[in-house]
Amino acid sequence: MSNIIIGTAGHIDHGKTALIKALNGYEGDSTKEEQQRGITIDLSFSNLSKGQQNIAFIDVPGHEKLIKNMIAGAFGFNCVMFAISAQEGIMPQTVEHIEIINLLGIKDVVIVITKKDLVSQDELEKQEKRIEEFFSEYDFDINFIQAVSVFEPDSIETLKDKLFSIKNKAKKEENFFRYYVDRVFSPKGIGTVVTGTVLGKPCELNEKVFLCQSEKQIKIKNIQVHNENAIEANISNRAALNLQGINANSIQKGDLLSKKGFLRGFDMIDISFNTLKQKELKHNQKYTLFIGSKKLEVRVLLFDSTTSLKEGFATIKADEKLYTIFGEKIILRLGNDTIAGGKVLNPIADPMKKNQKRELLEALKEENFTYAYKKLLEAHKKGLGLISSSQRFALSHEEAIEFANNLENVYIDKEELTIYPIETKQVIIDFIKEIYTKNKYALLSPASINLRIKWASESFIEDALTHLVDEGFLVKNNKLYKSKDIEEDYEDKLKNIVLERLKKEHITPTAPYNIYDDLDLDRKLGDNILKFLTSKKLVIRLQHNLFIHSESLDSIVRQMKSIIQEDGFIEISNFKERHPLSRKYLITYLDYLDNFSNIKKDGNKRVLT
Repeated sequence: MSNIIIGTAGHIDHGKTALIKALNGYEGDSTKEEQQRGITIDLSFSNLSKGQQNIAFIDVPGHEKLIKNMIAGAFGFNCVMFAISAQEGIMPQTVEHIEIINLLGIKDVVIVITKKDLVSQDELEKQEKRIEEFFSEYDFDINFIQAVSVFEPDSIETLKDKLFSIKNKAKKEENFFRYYVDRVFSPKGIGTVVTGTVLGKPCELNEKVFLCQSEKQIKIKNIQVHNENAIEANISNRAALNLQGINANSIQKGDLLSKKGFLRGFDMIDISFNTLKQKELKHNQKYTLFIGSKKLEVRVLLFDSTTSLKEGFATIKADEKLYTIFGEKIILRLGNDTIAGGKVLNPIADPMKKNQKRELLEALKEENFTYAYKKLLEAHKKGLGLISSSQRFALSHEEAIEFANNLENVYIDKEELTIYPIETKQVIIDFIKEIYTKNKYALLSPASINLRIKWASESFIEDALTHLVDEGFLVKNNKLYKSKDIEEDYEDKLKNIVLERLKKEHITPTAPYNIYDDLDLDRKLGDNILKFLTSKKLVIRLQHNLFIHSESLDSIVRQMKSIIQEDGFIEISNFKERHPLSRKYLITYLDYLDNFSNIKKDGNKRVLT
């Protein structure tokens, strides 16, 4: 089924809610307060279907004090239906709604002139002309202008036909599921239910989703689209989700559902902005930020002014984490005044100098991602992760790599999705040279070096190792690298080195990985050496990370038996008096005694049988 979301907009009492009721029979002013006051206070949602076509309506408030609720709905619109009274024409809230819709970048509009039965045909035509002239100042795509009266069924039917003729310019599918919660409730016996508009990719029944604000993974137990059960909800669908594993009190309007691992939250984001006519954005001023259905107080820091600007770049600072993506639209208000609209350019807080950041934002504004990579790499010399490209650039990983391929003097690890400045390779080369210069018997792999320089991927390390082989500094031996100055096969020598190390450490041997790191041995090779020494009974394995020289073990066992003969038993206390070891060693050696037939355990003590 094709689906389009049409939001209403317009001045209070210009007939938006009555128009929706005439189109589909839905009474939008459903709360007692709304009915008493005769105005729409909150968002209301309904739909109109014809064959395989569906129109979802979001009816928004027109009262100036309720503009915040109108903005929350507008983020989900595909098309806007402006309701303008034939009697009054363009009014203050009509203008503000038009300006907000324009700031949000919504292009598709429908103009419905309501209450046509209250004016003459001549006045209706004049009003239509005035409305057309006013809208011509904005960059909207007007589908049609239609005059109606809720008391003239033919005019409503004509409007229905025209609405179903609108071609939905489908929103660009993002790389992951996003869904701003605009309502949350808990029907008896159902559990937690939220409503919102699906952004990005679809969500499916029984799928796990991630509530960003509480960093909690929850399950979708049921989906309803247009009041019918569904197995999935697609982009631009109005959907109710029954969530399992979370209490309704733990979710608020404006919270964001997504998929785990795609979004990181930051208390600072960078935007570009434009203000409304006769308005300016002031530096270091507090404003109300609207994004999706979320509303919060933030501080705005201008990039190029310490006073005010009509357009430019700014940093938004919040007291909570913002989970945004590149290209998201925002609205900034001060009290009851809409001041500016903006676009998220940098949703990820990067440690950058101000001049670097400005160049980055200029590139992002033009969607010059190749240059944006270049600027980011100046700040991320130890690698820029493309794993966050969905959030940072609204690009898939494949698209991100494609842009990265246009860069010069970089190393791209396509498996790990990381770009490195090519000069960073010299840091790895110097690090490896230092190891092999200090220890000519070092025998390492990319994996073992990665344990020491964790910021470098194994692929990038291998590229550096290959450079050292080509340079004649190292020789590759299977998957390991050794010094070119050692020609003989020295695995036997390494076995002796490890064995001597364990003999020297006596009854307090260090963990194998510490030995490998000290000797500059690849961990897999080190494990193989210990396995060999263990198979020859030269070394005894007491625990998964505790190996002891066999002679040292024999020595401590003799001394433990001697304690039993002297005291009649051995336990931790009298063992520690003779050998002040850590509990790790004391307990391990006591447990080893249980292998002898002439020793038995009596509570916490060991005695001779």
